[in-house]
Amino acid sequence: MQKEVPTANKIKTDLHEILDIRHLTDSTFVMRIEKKDLEFEAGQHVCVGPPNGIHTREYSIYSAEQDDSLEILVKEVENGLVSPSLKKLKKGGYVVVEEPVGYFTINKDLPKDQEYVFIASGTGISPFHSFVISKPELNYTLLHGVREGEEAYEADTYEADRYVLCTSRDKTGKYNGRVTDYLKKNPFSKTAHYYLCGNCNMIHDVYDILEEQGVSTDNIHAEVYF
Repeated sequence: MQKEVPTANKIKTDLHEILDIRHLTDSTFVMRIEKKDLEFEAGQHVCVGPPNGIHTREYSIYSAEQDDSLEILVKEVENGLVSPSLKKLKKGGYVVVEEPVGYFTINKDLPKDQEYVFIASGTGISPFHSFVISKPELNYTLLHGVREGEEAYEADTYEADRYVLCTSRDKTGKYNGRVTDYLKKNPFSKTAHYYLCGNCNMIHDVYDILEEQGVSTDNIHAEVYF
C-alpha cells in the first residue's frame, strides 16, 4: 500500500493546508491536513505528496470519518521518495492530496456484534485507528506488532483489554515476541473477520497461520505495505 507513483498533473492543484503535526517518535509523525470536501470510509487511503514534487505515496487515513480534518500516519523512510520531504514540511504549508480510495473497509452487511481481529505491524495500525474512532461500537481485538514499545503509536486510543502490543526487541509490550507468535499461541474464533495491515512478510505468515487454524479465506482481508 505504500508504493510511490507519479503525480498526475491535475493532482498538483489539489493542495491541502497542513493544520498540525504531532511527532510520535524521531521518525514517525501524524500530519493533520485540511479535509475540504473529501469524504471517505474508514480503511481507505489517500495519495499524498509534497506540493512541488513529482511523486505521491499511498497512506491509510488515520482520522475518523466524522472528523473535520484529515490525518495520516507517516514514518520517514531513509532515501524514500516522499516521506523525507513530508517530514520537512511545517504547519501552514501544503501537501498534494488525491481522492480517498480502497476497499479495506468494514462490511456493512455483517451483524452488529460481529467479532473482528485487527492485526498490524508498525504504521500498518493506521486504518485500525480510523476504524476504532469512526465506529466505537465495533467488537474488536487489535494485535500490534512492533520492535520497541515507543512504536505503540497513541495506544491510549484503544481500550486496554482490546489492544495487545507485541514487542520483538524489548519487553515493554503485553507480549514479548512477534505478532505471529502471539497468534499461534492465542487463536481466535474461526467465525471472526480478520483484517491484516503491514509488511508483506507478516501478512503472508498470518494468512498461513489462520488457514492452519481453520479460518476461511473469505474472513481474511489484507492491505499490504511494501
